Formats: sequence, structure tokens, C-alpha cells
Amino acid sequence: MKATMATVGIHSMTGFAQARVERDGAALRINLRSVNHRFLDLHLRMPDGFEVFESRIRQAVKDRIRRGHVDVNVYYETAGAAGIEVNREVAEAYMKAVEKLRREFDVKTEPDLIALFRLPGVVAAPGAASDLQSEEVQEKLGALVGECLEQALTRLETMRRSEGQSLNNEMQRILDQIASRTKEVEGLVEGVRPAFARRLAERLQNLLSGVQIDPARLAQEAALLAERADVSEELARLHSHVEQFQKLLAGAGETGKKLDFLLQEMQREANTLLSKTPGVESEGLAITSLALEIKSDIEKLREQAQNVE
Repeated sequence: MKATMATVGIHSMTGFAQARVERDGAALRINLRSVNHRFLDLHLRMPDGFEVFESRIRQAVKDRIRRGHVDVNVYYETAGAAGIEVNREVAEAYMKAVEKLRREFDVKTEPDLIALFRLPGVVAAPGAASDLQSEEVQEKLGALVGECLEQALTRLETMRRSEGQSLNNEMQRILDQIASRTKEVEGLVEGVRPAFARRLAERLQNLLSGVQIDPARLAQEAALLAERADVSEELARLHSHVEQFQKLLAGAGETGKKLDFLLQEMQREANTLLSKTPGVESEGLAITSLALEIKSDIEKLREQAQNVE
């Protein structure tokens, strides 16, 4: 059960794969299904007797998958009628329990033998329980498990990589929108300071009812007000975060957690941008509108990033 090197580019945590290997009259099938999860959450379902391979299966999956809820279902079949073994002691115990209940509750219906075969422990496959005590059988079946699991993991990785490419394309589109809107805000910010001066002068004229105002003092107050509302640092950090996000998308490994942290930082800058933007004439209203669009884009990124490994 060897591990392969990670492929550059993000992987989705969502995928499904199946592999089947036949040898010496026996067939092994493994189904893998994965969905998003904060950590690697691995669940195994195997036939009786396969517990001896559990640690090897878990390690093989861990070598290839870093995050996600992963279901591993193992099915073992043998060819022909000889492939079915009935545990008569278990079946007899079930039948006695059924007969006791029939008498106790006066039930006339006859037992369903097909349903009986579905009960745990009634039917077993050779080589899956007592036969696995043999080291020779364990070695042969272990090789079968390793080969089948390797095929299933490779197919799952291919699907997760393909889904990851779709995620990458969508997130790149959203990042381009954020970068474009951030640049547009930068252009609008240039017109905010004169707007501060105009609005401040209008308010003072109304309050002072024609009293002469010192132009230098007015300019100073307008500059201080504009400085408190300066968003240049927030815009610079947004640009930087977009670049970092793009670098992470081009990288490999466990990227999802890093993207989530970066999105928190981007949301913080967008919130600060909104809080600092006053309703100063058309420029301020336009900046507010763009900041809301940026926040919406960041939320869309978060939805997509939740599926990144």
C-alpha cells in the first residue's frame, strides 16, 4: 500500500471511487466516498475477519488524504456455491428465538429464510473469518486488499483533483472580481477628500449662520476628518490577501485551513472598509456599495473553500 506524491493544485474533499480485483476464484471490491470535514474522519466497514487489515487500510488512506469524512466499504466474494458458508449454530439460535416469539405472541407466519441469511453472523465467506487465522491466507488476501485499495485511492484522488480544478476556476473568478472592485474603490477614494471639505463647509455655514470661517482651519478639519476615514491600508491589505489566496490555490497539500484563515482576514478588512466609509455625496455611496459587493464575494469564496482539502 504505497503512497504517491501529491499533485500540485488544490483537491476537493468531495469524491467517489470504486475498484474491484479478482484472483483465484475470489473477488474484492472497495468503495470510497468522501465529503468535506474539518479533519480526516475515517469510517471503515469490512466483512468479519478483515479486522486484521484495518490498521494497514487506515494508514494507506492517511498517506493519500489529509482532510475529509471518508467512508471505506470493503466487500469480499467467492465464486460458486462453495463460496457460501452457513454458521449453523448462529442460524439455529435465531430460529429458536423466532419460534419462541411465535408461540408467545401466537404468530402464524412462517420464518423468512432469506431474511435469516441477512442477519449478522449467519452467512460468512471462506477466508474471511476462521480461515484468516492462516498466515498464508492473510498474506494472499492482504496483497489483494493492498492492490484493490491502491486502485480505489488513485481513482478517488483523480476525481478529487478534477473537482478541485473546478473549485479553483470558480474561486479565481471571484478573486478577480474582488481585485477589480478594490481597484475601483481606490479610484473613488481620491475624490472623497474634496467632498469632505464641501460637506464640512456646508454644515458649518448652516450652524454659524453666515459667520466668517477661516479657510485654513476649514481645510485642516476636513483633512483630519478624511484621515480618520482613510482606507488605503485596508485596500492595500485586500490586494495582498488576494495575491496570497492565488498562491495558495497554485500550491499543494493541506490548503483548506490556510484559505479559511485568509478569508477571515479578508472579511475583517471589508468590514473596516464599510465602517470607515461615510455617506459623503456620490463617492461615499459608491464605495459603500462596492464594499458590500466585496463582502458578498468573500462569502462566496468561503462557501467554495469549505470543500478544499
